[in-house]
Amino acid sequence: MSSLTTPTHITNMKIVNTISEMQKLSDELRKTKRIGFVPTMGYLHEGHMSLIRKAKELGDITVASIFVNPIQFGPQEDLAKYPRDFKRDAALLKKEKTDIIFHPFTEDMYSHDFSTYVEVERLEDFLCGKTRAGHFVGVATVVTKLFNIVKPHFAVFGQKDFQQLVIIEKMVRDLNMDIEIIGHPTVREHDGLAMSSRNTYLSKSERDKALLINRSLKKAERLFLEGERRTATLKKEVEGVLRQKEGINIEYIEICDSHTFEDLDTIKNRAVLAIACRIGKTRLIDNTILTEA
Repeated sequence: MSSLTTPTHITNMKIVNTISEMQKLSDELRKTKRIGFVPTMGYLHEGHMSLIRKAKELGDITVASIFVNPIQFGPQEDLAKYPRDFKRDAALLKKEKTDIIFHPFTEDMYSHDFSTYVEVERLEDFLCGKTRAGHFVGVATVVTKLFNIVKPHFAVFGQKDFQQLVIIEKMVRDLNMDIEIIGHPTVREHDGLAMSSRNTYLSKSERDKALLINRSLKKAERLFLEGERRTATLKKEVEGVLRQKEGINIEYIEICDSHTFEDLDTIKNRAVLAIACRIGKTRLIDNTILTEA
């Protein structure tokens, strides 16, 4: 095994590469400390840092994982091209005074005969699950593994990946995992674009087009606050904003129940407006919660 498996330190921050050491370390820490966990695929940005700060606020020890999970990528998706820069990520986490980075090897996470997967039924059938078959099985499986390895008291997830957040919350409830799931608001660039590691793929002209996503959400929010409750009307208005520039390939615009993801004709109490689209080769998602509360 490479010498990289030997845990190293960046000042007070510990980097752990092996599953056994992370489990042993967590067992010891849990005796006296409350562990907060932020799972990531790396190439970190301010959105991730906000999750780290929330975990530090609520816990005694903050663990961030960096692992590009191969089983949540489809055959036509960007696993090989997914941006990676561990040195950069470690420097950002060090600046935030993160206590531990768990950075495992793929062959340790998934042995050659790996054959156990976690599926949250029905919630995977909507929104992104319609076009990304198997994606949320991959997400649920790796998150379960990471929970079993890091053994946190709580974990923080961003609300930008709203479907992922709801699926993980349901998985934790259904499997009686003794972990609190905390959702954290979407963090945006100064121009309103939701922060994402995939934003680095966008050219300048593509980024200008991407700004229409947030503008469309803002228009829907405004119409909702003015009293519009018909989802067909709201979706038509959102699409109208997105169609203002060519080159935005809309995958879906959905307004659905924020717990079940089932379609709604009329919003009564609370709903999620979710958008997925492709600009060039980059797939972007965003959402907002429409509620009177």
